[in-house]
Amino acid sequence: MKLADELIAEHELIDRALGAFRTWAQAWARGEGEVAHGRAFLTFFQRWAHDFHHAREEDVFVPALVAEVSLPRERGPIAVILDDHVVMGRLRAAMTDSLDRDDAGSRQRVDELAREFSHRLWHHLDAENSVFFPEGVERLRKRGVYELEGRGPTADELEAKRAVEALLERYPPLRDATVYRGDGCVMCPAYNETCRGLEREWWTESEWDELSQRLGSD
Repeated sequence: MKLADELIAEHELIDRALGAFRTWAQAWARGEGEVAHGRAFLTFFQRWAHDFHHAREEDVFVPALVAEVSLPRERGPIAVILDDHVVMGRLRAAMTDSLDRDDAGSRQRVDELAREFSHRLWHHLDAENSVFFPEGVERLRKRGVYELEGRGPTADELEAKRAVEALLERYPPLRDATVYRGDGCVMCPAYNETCRGLEREWWTESEWDELSQRLGSD
């Protein structure tokens, strides 16, 4: 499915931009770096990652899963994905507020918030890449939905993307050893907290029957 493929491909830049933003934030906390660069990163996360990328998830992909597959919006993987978008919006706003103050305490606060933001978004990308999009696409195809139409980026969104691409060389993406990343529901912080996992949230009776049959034949 072209839309899902595009969304997954966009994750690569978002992933790298997160690492570069962390590199900038650590420099900022030390009294280095340029505030304009921090604003460029936050504009990218607002304009490109949210207004463009997340909007197509919320306005096209999620409604298709709800309408065509009858998957629940208020719980399970969809609810986790949408809640992540809300929480990350709050973190962006808090970082913008701290960046505007530009004092020692606020610089440290930006670095702390950037760490929380990056961990949240990295887990979000992994969950979408390994579960949300592949499983969602498979279920849409079973209902005869093979393509979904998503809009193209606006001029402002493209400019935000280009600005961050230009900063990637200046701020080499940080590799954070404190965040444990990986595929599958068990790697998602929401697993068994606000989501019971793919099988218990999305699987149909036929999928459970198929599993029982496979196990019974072993």
